Amino acid sequence: MAWLLVLVPLAFALIAFAVRSDRVRPWVVATAGMVQLPLVFLALRRQHVEGLNGWLQLDALGKVVLGFTTILFAACACYVPGYLNQRREGNSRMFCTALLAFFAVLTLITETHHLGLLWVAIEASTLSTAPMLYFHRTPRSLEAIWKYLLIGSVGIALALMGCFFLGYASLYAGHEPSLELSELIENAPFMSKSWLHAAFIFLLVGYGTKMGLAPMHTWKPDAYGEAPGVVGTLLAGGLTSGAFLAILRVYRIVVAAGEADFARKPLIALGLISMLVAGVFMARQKDFKRMLAYSSVEHMGILVLGIGIGGGAVFGALLHMVNNGLTKGVLFLSAGNIHRAYASKSTDEVRGALRRAPYSAGLFLAGFFAITGSPPFGPFLSEFTILQSAMASHQYAIVGAFLVMLIIVFIGMGSTVLAVVQGEPGPLPDRPTSNERFLTIAPSVFLLAIVLMLGVYVPAPLNNLLRVAAQSLEGR
Repeated sequence: MAWLLVLVPLAFALIAFAVRSDRVRPWVVATAGMVQLPLVFLALRRQHVEGLNGWLQLDALGKVVLGFTTILFAACACYVPGYLNQRREGNSRMFCTALLAFFAVLTLITETHHLGLLWVAIEASTLSTAPMLYFHRTPRSLEAIWKYLLIGSVGIALALMGCFFLGYASLYAGHEPSLELSELIENAPFMSKSWLHAAFIFLLVGYGTKMGLAPMHTWKPDAYGEAPGVVGTLLAGGLTSGAFLAILRVYRIVVAAGEADFARKPLIALGLISMLVAGVFMARQKDFKRMLAYSSVEHMGILVLGIGIGGGAVFGALLHMVNNGLTKGVLFLSAGNIHRAYASKSTDEVRGALRRAPYSAGLFLAGFFAITGSPPFGPFLSEFTILQSAMASHQYAIVGAFLVMLIIVFIGMGSTVLAVVQGEPGPLPDRPTSNERFLTIAPSVFLLAIVLMLGVYVPAPLNNLLRVAAQSLEGR
């Protein structure tokens, strides 16, 4: 079962590459999303999903990430036929193949319990998304790819050093070096503390680069700004969640070694720095897709901040990972529709979207309120859970900084969003504008409905998974 979850999207990727018809190929992606969805939920119901002699295991933490990323991918897969029908100038064969390959690799990330294989899967996720960034074939998209690959290569190299240090920490203590998660957790109390500390810092910075934590976030504005909306969705909700999962795997080892206090300090620092940088650069941002990139930086900061606070905030951080990923789907897909309607991403030219693209603009506005933590949407509940835990543990300085930066982000992001949706539309662009169609609107409505539900009610199976995952991260 573990291998099947990876092989199914890979098989569809080969089919998409082999299909000659540009009209049929996008429907291969949509079919893959619909086929993978029941397979994943069948796996989530099973108590044990293992493979490759224990290297692949689906635990509670992996189930959380796999579950919501599969829903996100299914929504994106249904969006693809409508999108590619309006953007026929790009290379749809490479786009569809890379999209399916990326999801196969992301599934592997959620299942792997070997840090060496995890490192390979994280790097493969970067390589599989690079061709999709160049879909528009513009000089700016080429520049975005170079930044994405260059900065990502530095990050993955640092993560590799961290893996070496982690293996040496076991060897230094007299144990056989291993990168299998269960063995590392078992041997963690006997590891060399200095080598373990060095490993955690290198892995945090390395995978933090993939997450887009500040100050390692510099690839995000260009990549998210130039990527098609569906690709931005998978980057902001999928790739970053996979990298966050990798950090959590290492954090669990550090907790098992009794060094949780050491790990929490850099997590809190990077979380607050990321929120601050996002707030500063979001102010007076005219490119609304780059604005979403800085919003991603902010929420990656919230995730690691919640883990750093500890206690109930760990549950809140995991819930926020789900809420953020799904809400980013609403924002990026609707932003892509608005971009096509105006042939521009700048608020100097994009205004009055509620008149020209009313459904997409309405979804974009609703997504803004959701992602900034407004009730009754899911991110409000998860952010409130993190704040409540920080208050309970008397971390008042963190609470104050958190609230101030939330206000700054709300004001900065709101000024851009309102500039896009309000006012009178300008002159029509030179090329024909896209019409809002069912397949380009329905996926965002579907994701927004889930985000709204999670703000009012967290289903019992998800709640139980999140609690078990949080307890495992706390060493219980």
